Amino acid sequence: MEFTEVEIVLYGAAVLCPSCVNLPSSKETFEWLEAAIARKFPEQPVKMTYVDIFQPPEDSDKLQFAQRVIEEDMFYPVVVIKDKVVGEGNPRLKTIFSELEKYGYKAI
Repeated sequence: MEFTEVEIVLYGAAVLCPSCVNLPSSKETFEWLEAAIARKFPEQPVKMTYVDIFQPPEDSDKLQFAQRVIEEDMFYPVVVIKDKVVGEGNPRLKTIFSELEKYGYKAI
């Protein structure tokens, strides 16, 4: 299988979502996820992007999804790979890793 570099977008906010009080912040989750992916898939580039849902970038896709997170009361952080939600609130590494493997990433 050919390797395709993917972008993982984590949508979150500085303030914890009401249902996520005992969980790490969105930023902490982003850093944890970035480190875990680098360990599992070394030397395989993954573009990691953090989007603050209350201050989204001008990019229309990210802006629209950030609005969706708010409107649909999704548990954030929300982890998205190629327009597919692969984690909400407390994302599971196993789910994210298996999605990456669909794009040719090889776990060590």
